[in-house]
Amino acid sequence: MKNKNYVIMKSHKPLLIPSTPCHAKTNVMFLKTHKTASSTVLNIMFRFTERYNLTVALPADQLVHLGYPKTFLAHFVEEFEAIGQNYNIMCNHLRFKLSEVEKVMAANTFYFSILRNPIPLMESSYVYYKDDVPAFRNSKDVNEYLSSPMKYYHLADHEQNIYARNIMWFDFGYDNNAEDNKKYIQTVLKEIEQNFHLILIADYFDESMILLKHTLCWDLDDVVYFKLNSRSQETVQTLTPESKEQIKAWCSLDWKLYLHFNQSFWRRIEETIGLEELEKEVNRLRMRQKELMETCLSDKEGVGKDHIKNKALLPFQSGAANILGYNLKQDLDNRTLRTCQKMVLPELQYTSHLYALQHPHKKRKQLGLPLLWTSF
Repeated sequence: MKNKNYVIMKSHKPLLIPSTPCHAKTNVMFLKTHKTASSTVLNIMFRFTERYNLTVALPADQLVHLGYPKTFLAHFVEEFEAIGQNYNIMCNHLRFKLSEVEKVMAANTFYFSILRNPIPLMESSYVYYKDDVPAFRNSKDVNEYLSSPMKYYHLADHEQNIYARNIMWFDFGYDNNAEDNKKYIQTVLKEIEQNFHLILIADYFDESMILLKHTLCWDLDDVVYFKLNSRSQETVQTLTPESKEQIKAWCSLDWKLYLHFNQSFWRRIEETIGLEELEKEVNRLRMRQKELMETCLSDKEGVGKDHIKNKALLPFQSGAANILGYNLKQDLDNRTLRTCQKMVLPELQYTSHLYALQHPHKKRKQLGLPLLWTSF
C-alpha cells in the first residue's frame, strides 16, 4: 500500500500524451459513498453543474437521498418521467443499480466513486451514526463495539445497522452481510471494474482530485475544494491496535474492496500522470486552495457548529460529531462572494438551492433550512 510520502520514481517508459486536446466530460455519475469525503466531492460536482449550466438528477420530492437505503430506481429522480435520459450529473446518495441508473443517465456517462480505508471509516461512522444505529447505540464506545460486534449487531435490525458493517459494499449495491468467499469477492470486484471508469481513494484526496481532473479533462478550479462535513478533533475516538485488526475481519468485504482499488488507483496514476508530475500538480492544487481560503475565510479554517455566524452555512449535525463549517469574510465583492459561498455551502443547502433553480415551478418544501440566496 502506498503512503502519503510516495517515492518519486523515474520511469524509462515515456508517458503517452494525447496529441489532440481533450474536452471536458459533462455527463458524469458519482456514486456517493458514506464517510469517505464524498460530501466534498458532491460540492465539486454541484459547482461544476452550475458552471456549465447542466442538469442534475436531484431526489424526487426534495428529499436528500435518491431513495437510500433502498436500491435505486429511476423514478427516485425528480421529474424523471418528463426529463428522461437527459440528465448530465448524478451525485446524491443512492444504493447503486446500474440498469436503473442507465435509464436516467446518457450512454456516454462517466462513472466514478470513492473509497476510504475501512479502519478510520469505521471510527467515523461510529461517532456520526451513534444515535441512529442500534449496534452503535448499545455500546459504550467504538472499541467496546469492536471487541464483540456480534453482541451488538443483530441481523434482525439489518436495515438500521447498515452503517455498522461493510457500508461501502452495501452502497455499491451488494449484501454487506455476505460470506467472505474468494470467488464471490472476485466476481463483485470484476463487476465494479466493469461498471465504473474510476475509483478514487479518500485517504489520498488531493491525488484523487488530480487524477479526476486529468481523467475528465477538467480545470484546476473545477476540483479545488474546502473540506466539507469534517468534524472537530475532540470527537475522534482512538482505536486500539486490536480494534484496527478486528475491523479488517469484521468488515472484510470492505477491506478487500479497499485494498484492490487502492492498488488500481496508484497503478492508474503511474500509467497516466506519473508520480513526478502528480507531486507538482498536487502542490498547485494546495496553493490554489490556500489562496482561496485566504480570499474567502475570516478564520482561515473550519470552525465548530457554535462558532458559525451565518446559520445558513451551518452543516447538518449528527450523533456526537461536531461538524465543522466556515465563516466568510465581510465586504467581499459580489462575484467573489458567490464563488466563496459555493465553496462552503453544505450539502443540504446546495441540494435545496439547485432544486429551486432547476424546478422553480415546484412548491418548495420547508426543510427547516434558511435560504442563503434565491439565485446567483
